[in-house]
This record gives sequence, structure tokens and C-alpha cells, in this order.
Amino acid sequence: MSDRYEIRFAGSGGQGIILAAVITGEAAVLYGNLNAVQTQSYGPEARGGKSKSEVVISRGEIDYPKASRPNLQVILNQNACEEFVYDTAPGGTVILDDTYVKVKPQVDAEIHFLPIVKVAREKIGRELVTNMVALGATAHVLEKEGLLKPEHLKEAVMARVPRGTEEMNGLAFDEGYNLLN
Repeated sequence: MSDRYEIRFAGSGGQGIILAAVITGEAAVLYGNLNAVQTQSYGPEARGGKSKSEVVISRGEIDYPKASRPNLQVILNQNACEEFVYDTAPGGTVILDDTYVKVKPQVDAEIHFLPIVKVAREKIGRELVTNMVALGATAHVLEKEGLLKPEHLKEAVMARVPRGTEEMNGLAFDEGYNLLN
């Protein structure tokens, strides 16, 4: 990892974008011995409006809290893809949901077109856990980058989800991780 690693989660309100970023930042600080800062931006709608959340991770001090050239982007709908994908750092990684992103962009990045929403709906039975499936895929990338172990990200998930939903969220995380195996 260079001194700074930027992650952006983007989609629409109700997809758990902000929680995914918060959990990633917490895992980096609590288990990765890294510094992290998280920012978010969303429309005024409760659900369906534009939403993005960013995490900057660093071994050193973080002098600017926002992502300008994300190393990793997790994008869950077409509008967010069109707006944000071209910000990806050259050689970065982009994870796209194949349910709501229909046009694969041409960018200098490793692109993974994954059935994130489909897995949440069909394997878990609740689209509500889309963000946990996405976090599982994110864990795979962060492990490959040498930033976080998947079990640490999963531990942060378990600490954040409501009581009684741990099994469902853990299964969603595991399914997401396995999408990149």
C-alpha cells in the first residue's frame, strides 16, 4: 500500500452504502492498525436518491478526508457508475453490481461485474443485505492489497449489525467474499 488508499462505495439510498464505509473504516482502525477517515454524501430522499460514502486508509496521517482518485470503487447502480467510475485511480479496482449496472465502463482498472444484489435476494433472501455482500467482495480486494484480513472486516460487521441479524449478515458477507474466488 502506498501512504494512502481510497475506497468509494456508491449507489442509491437504502443500499447500505454509508454503513459499508463506516464498517470498513472501523475495521482498518481497530484491526488493521491503520488510520482511517470516512465521509458521505447523499440526496434528501430517504430511499432511492444518490448516495456515496468514502473511506481513506493510511499508515500515516491523513491530510485530506475525501477520495479524489479511489483505488477501489464499489458501485451498485448505473447512475453512480456514470458519475463516479471515471475517477478510479489508474490500475485500480472497480466492483460493479450486474443487476443495476447495465453498461460496463471502459476505464484503466480491474473491473469485476458481480451479482451482488442477486446474491442478496436469492441466496440470502433479503435485498437488505446487499451492502454486506458488497463488503465481502471488498474484503477480498483489501486482502489482496495487503490492507485487511477478511476475518477482521467480518468482525467489524458483526460488531455493527443489529442483534439477531448476525447469522444473515455473516452469510451475506461470506457469499460476497466468495464471488471473487
